[in-house]
Amino acid sequence: MVKRLLKEIKEYKMSAVATPLFMILEVAMEMLIPLLIANLVDLGVNQGDMNVIYKEGLLMLLCAGIGLFGGIMGAVYGSKASAGWAKNLRKAMFERIQTYSFENIDKFSTAGLVTRLTTDVTNVQNAFIMVLRMGFRAPVTVIVAMILSFRINVRLASIYLVAMIVLLTVMGIVMTKSKPLFESLFRKYDDLNASVQENITGMRVVKAYVREDYEKKKFVEGSGGIYKAATTAEKMIAFMMPFMNVVVYTCIILISWFGAKHIVLDGTLTEGELLSLFSYCLNILMSLMFFGMIFIMITMSTASIKRIYEVLSEESTITNGDDPVYEVADGSIEFKDVVFGYNKTAEKPVLDHINLKINSGETIGVIGGTGSAKSTLVSMISRLYDVDEGQVLVGDKDVREYDIETIRNEVSVVLQNNVLFSGTIADNLRWGDPEATDEELRHAASLACADEFINRFPDGYETVISQGGTNVSGGQRQRLCIARALLKKPKILILDDSTSAVDTATDAKIRKAFREEIPNTTKLIIAQRISSVMDADRIVVMDDGKINDFGSHDELLARNEIYREIFEQQTGAGSGDFDKIDEEGGEDNA
Repeated sequence: MVKRLLKEIKEYKMSAVATPLFMILEVAMEMLIPLLIANLVDLGVNQGDMNVIYKEGLLMLLCAGIGLFGGIMGAVYGSKASAGWAKNLRKAMFERIQTYSFENIDKFSTAGLVTRLTTDVTNVQNAFIMVLRMGFRAPVTVIVAMILSFRINVRLASIYLVAMIVLLTVMGIVMTKSKPLFESLFRKYDDLNASVQENITGMRVVKAYVREDYEKKKFVEGSGGIYKAATTAEKMIAFMMPFMNVVVYTCIILISWFGAKHIVLDGTLTEGELLSLFSYCLNILMSLMFFGMIFIMITMSTASIKRIYEVLSEESTITNGDDPVYEVADGSIEFKDVVFGYNKTAEKPVLDHINLKINSGETIGVIGGTGSAKSTLVSMISRLYDVDEGQVLVGDKDVREYDIETIRNEVSVVLQNNVLFSGTIADNLRWGDPEATDEELRHAASLACADEFINRFPDGYETVISQGGTNVSGGQRQRLCIARALLKKPKILILDDSTSAVDTATDAKIRKAFREEIPNTTKLIIAQRISSVMDADRIVVMDDGKINDFGSHDELLARNEIYREIFEQQTGAGSGDFDKIDEEGGEDNA
């Protein structure tokens, strides 16, 4: 798992290698200084030799300068390596997410992926720089200081050894117990992010229904859950610092006591050597404290490492075959005994043995009640999902045989949720074709009846769209998305309830433009309004995941009870004049 993440260091590998080398240089200089202090005291101060004092003093300054250089360079290269690694991790994760199918996205959730790209990567980055710097510095310091301490006095140095064993044992216990707590904490972050994202996205609805207090309460509860989980985990981690301080002070007291006895009673230790032991004591125990910090960072980042690895190792449920087809012959569509379900363990599938044949260039309406699987049906065509059983054919070939990019370029989908991105109108339209000329933009906008409102903007096609397209109405967003889809010049165009926010007159203009301007493109129009599909060549009536009927408007009106009931509700007397309501409450109120 860690090995997979470390592959993303790439161009920052040299910085990652240089960091510990400079830290080792700093440690080497720090370890020499106590020896020089011992010589300065024992051979210089105690014997009154100024030459020794000058010599040892200059060597100490030199060692301090080299050590400072090593520390600075270690910090510089460590920061570069950790920040670069974090950048590469985010890039690798983002690129992997772009390959995901809708099923993969549903598995992680949008908020969960955002948390992994931000909070989790930051945790891992902080742990990485700590390991690069202190993870190498601390053990080298401990090993060298222990060797030099044993060289001075074995009995006193044994105190450090006992302290190390005690500290490392306690660290292991705390790390084992706190790891699951941090895993739980990050799951709560996912839930809170999902709540915030939902609230901000639906802010207009929140205000319209005066639900601010409810949303505040929900946020406080989510934030409180994070607080409780974090404090539970941090209490266990917080125990480490006071415990380490007790160990450090205990070691200093013991060295002072036994060191003094060795100097006074048996003369086996000099004042300079005692000072050196104090220095090595502090070095060893400070290094152990750094170990504690590293341990805390690693404990916190272990859960993040696992979550990042899950994103990087997740394979898309929709992939190209061994020998993909790169050309779609035409826009013909055929469903052969198709079965599909979002939940594979559910008793009943969402699409239940669908059989349907559509000729290239036909205009097909799709109508049915809410939850009848209309949107799911058309999602199979461009492989947004793959069927569980049966086949979906486009151009007489199974869609799974096509290169994914090829089939999605030839099947242009305008989804229910019309999404525009920050940038100009022209930038958004060119999502359909990055190479489209200005003339092509205007033609596509004209077909979608979007040119009439674009031209009213002072900046025309250079009008800046805010994130999510919040500065245009619902109907305008829909028409821009239709224009964007038309720029792809697809063989199949799917409109998934994509004119619901425009008035019926504009809806009729758009359908007329489709008939006259793109007659060879197969058009599938999912709609709630019967007026949007009644002039289609044929109409699919969906009911509870099955095709209830398939035929022209007149045929269905004569024989199909569901279709006739929808028609009468929307057009019959006493219905509230459905079309008139649409005309009055069209895009301006969307």
